[in-house]
This record gives sequence, C-alpha cells and structure tokens, in this order.
Amino acid sequence: MLTEASVPEGGSAPTPRGLPAEVARRRTFAVISHPDAGKSTLTEALALHARMISEAGAIHGKAGRKSTVSDWMEMEKARGISVSSTALQFNYRAAGSDIDNVINLVDTPGHSDFSEDTYRVLTAVDAAVMLIDAAKGLEPQTLKLFQVCRHRGIPVITVINKWDRPGQAPLELLDEISERIGLTPTPLFLPVGIAGDFRGLLRRGAEGAAEEYIHFTRTAGGATIAPEESLTPDEAFEREAEAWTTAAEESELLSATGQDHDQELFLAGQTSPVIYASAMLNFGVRQLLETLVELAPAPGSRADVNGKERETADPFSAVIFKVQAGMDTAHRDRLAFMRIVSGEFERGMVVTHAQTGRPFATKYALTVFGRERTTVDTAYPGDVVGLVNATALAPGHTLFVDKKVEYPPIPSFAPEHFATLRAQSAGKYKQFRKAIDQLDSEGVVQVLRNDARGEQSPVLAAVGPMQFEVVTARMQGEFNVETQLDFLGYSLARRTDAESAAELDRQRGVEVFTRTDGAILALFSDKWRLQYIEKEHPNLTLEPLVATAD
Repeated sequence: MLTEASVPEGGSAPTPRGLPAEVARRRTFAVISHPDAGKSTLTEALALHARMISEAGAIHGKAGRKSTVSDWMEMEKARGISVSSTALQFNYRAAGSDIDNVINLVDTPGHSDFSEDTYRVLTAVDAAVMLIDAAKGLEPQTLKLFQVCRHRGIPVITVINKWDRPGQAPLELLDEISERIGLTPTPLFLPVGIAGDFRGLLRRGAEGAAEEYIHFTRTAGGATIAPEESLTPDEAFEREAEAWTTAAEESELLSATGQDHDQELFLAGQTSPVIYASAMLNFGVRQLLETLVELAPAPGSRADVNGKERETADPFSAVIFKVQAGMDTAHRDRLAFMRIVSGEFERGMVVTHAQTGRPFATKYALTVFGRERTTVDTAYPGDVVGLVNATALAPGHTLFVDKKVEYPPIPSFAPEHFATLRAQSAGKYKQFRKAIDQLDSEGVVQVLRNDARGEQSPVLAAVGPMQFEVVTARMQGEFNVETQLDFLGYSLARRTDAESAAELDRQRGVEVFTRTDGAILALFSDKWRLQYIEKEHPNLTLEPLVATAD
C-alpha cells in the first residue's frame, strides 16, 4: 500500500497538560556536518514532511535554482551555503501515536569558517543529527564536530546522505566511523541497492532480522514527499532479489558483530543509530523523524556556573546562544535566540538578565523560519525562542525568574585570521562604530582593541576569512557603510594577562589587544615566533584558546 509521511492533515492530537508532559514531547537537535553534505536540504525535507512547506527548494548555488527557504542572507543564496544558524519548530506525530511531538530543529553553518557559530548551537541542543556524504565519508569538519558532540555529551544520530548518487559500500562507511572516531555505528535501516541505485530501506529488527522493506517512489525533482510502499521480506525478495538478499545478509553480519541499537549506550555517546537517506529525493526522511521522536532524549537538567543542576521543573531560566540582526530588512531589528532550560515561558513576562541584574521584558517573542516569523505566547524547556530588540543580550547570557541562576559562558574559538577595518568615508564614522559594536555583540567576529591603534580602524579576529566577507557585506547592506579591509600578518593568538602584556608588547612579531569580553590576547606572526618567546620567557602567561589549531 502506498503511503506518505504519518503527519495528519487537519485534526488535532490530545494536548498534554502540565510542564512534565510538555517537556516529554519535545526533541531539540542540531543538524551538523561538513560543507555540502546536504544540511539545508535535509532541513527543508524535514519541514516538508511536517507539512510546514508544500514544496522543497534545494540549494545548488547556481543561477535559476531555488535557494532553501531557511537561508535568508543574500550571500547564502548566491553561494549556496549556510553561514548563519536557523531555528525552526514544528509538530510531528509518529505512526501509531496520538501525541504531536514538538520538534525544535537548529540548522547550522557547515563551512568551517563559521564553526564558532556551530559550537554555540551545540550548547542549546539535546541531540545532533550528523550528515555524512555517502561518497566522501568522514571529512575534516565532520570529525571536528563529532569531537565537540562527544566533549559535550551530546548523543548523535548519523545520516548517510546522498545514497541516490555513486558512493562507498554501506559497511565500508560504518567501518570508517568506528575506526576513525571510536563511535560504534548501529544501523536501524540498511539501503537496498548500492549507492547510486537507491531503491528503499530494510528495517532491521531483533538480532538483525529483516522486518520490513520500505520502497520509495521518486517525485519530480524531489520537491514533494516521496510515496512509500511497505513490503514483507518475502515480497521484497520477489521484487529486488539479489539487492534484498545482500542487504539482509549485511544486517545479520552487523548483528553478529554487536552493532545493534542499545538505548543506554546511545545516550551515553558510545553508539550512534544510522539511517541511509537521500535528502534531495526525500528518501529516509520520515524514518529519521520517527527515530528522533523515539530515541532522542527529551530536555533534561543543566548545570549552572556552580555545578548545581537546574531541573526542567524549576522556575524559568534560559540561555542565549545566538544573536542575529538584519533578519527583517524592513525593521532592522535584533533577535536573540534563547534555549529555555527550565520552567514555563509566557510572552510579556519580566525576567532578570543575570549578567547585569536588570529586568528584561519579553513583549516580543517569536519563532523564526528563514524570514518567516510567528509570535510565541507560551514555550517550555527545549524550545528555542527569538526575543526582538534584545540589545543587551549576547551569546552565553542567562535569563531567569525567582532566585538567580547563571549558566557557564560560551567560550570563543581561537581566531586564526586578523584584519583592520575602517570606513572609507570619515562622515560615516558614527554608523561604522554602531555597526562594529552590533556585529561584535552578535559574535559575527571578535573585535580587538589597543591604545596604539585607537578606534578608527579596529582589529577584527576570525576563525575563517569568510567571516570578514559577512562583516563587509552587512556593513554595506544594513548600515550603508563602505569599508576597507586590510589583513594583518598574524596567524595565531594566545590568552595572556596584564602582568605579561608589557613584556610581550616589546617583542618583535607580537601585538597585544583586549577583546570586548575583557580577555587579553597576544597575537603572533607564526608558531615559530610563539615557540621562541615561550622558550626565552617561560614565565609569561600564554594560554591556548578553545579549538586552537596549532
């Protein structure tokens, strides 16, 4: 029988009552991977299956093709990449369930130049979906993000994407995951048909038994949900013959080597459920959604700066993990994305900003999907809500009611690229300073200052050079300020202190700055210069920053 995704049209599910029930039906996760693995395409495929959109647009970065609706920057549309995080919420009811689960999906930048933004997102989610290109396997950014997930204790569901194109053998990809990152892959579904000849999925049961064959039918351009046909193993053999037999034998082999799903090991970050899919064709997307609902953890407690656990049932608290301006060109507002950690949020409630002790009114609260906005009246732990015109809020800040709580700050990545920026017209200096302050508070780049350089041409520090392109584009587009960017001959930074700064300033190939958050950074021309100074002045404070590459 041909079916589509199991999301009801019209109709409504029984609404869970009370905070515990609301928390239990939520799943908050990020989609992360190497560039061009299909993250934004998957995001739209998920939205399509949830009936948020009626037709998916795929990113190709080519003239005449659609850009995905979750990418809103002109640069993203022109290049076919995501350089900012997009948060969206939708309901999904799994097959046989009478509960609408609330899915909070955070799509992240894939390009390594924006890995700092991805790191911030990973502080706001309870699970991650990692996409792997079926042809390319584990790539550098994929490896890095797996390690970040492991460090933060985030369970990972792996999706091997683009199975409709030529690629590696299924078991080879699983071996690569196991050998290179020490994570045991436990496929829930195996592909029927080699990469490039994707016919459907074998659903694995107890001890690797083949329980069901899910056959997909292509739609025009993959723009709509792919119809599915459910067949028994005997029917699958009659239709697919050798392709089915191969998949069934591989399933039994995986079971013999202990690669069956174990929920405790998954939540402990030791195993990763695996699904083979084609986001472009919408094959395997429903299976991913149902896996998230069934296996991904609901929101849980979080430790504050003192190590005390804040339970979801405690009074309201939330963490700001992303600040973005320019999402609404008509209003030029500033949106702070908060992940609710505990308690119930009601629009209009007055909360306290932990970093300043000042009250903050939440009159304008939204969910955001690309440029589309929907007012939020009530939200619960796990939900991501955008607060409008939140000028005092920055990534890592805490909001709360009742007794004070403050969560650990989000560390900044080690910058590797440095440049000065100045306004080409002196008459635009006021707008220039306002823009610099805004982009700095959003975390688009790090802004460094010292007395010698002054305020006319501050030093920008970035993980990747494309961040500078975002800065200059937004300077022009949002503030009407044309700028001149000049790269500096520094390649790495170390945290230092006031006692060491004076001596470091006297060294050739070194310059000392203060970052906006108060950290004192010493910039070095190259690693050999750093090694020489460490050898000659062993008493100086020179500490690596987060994600230092050298």
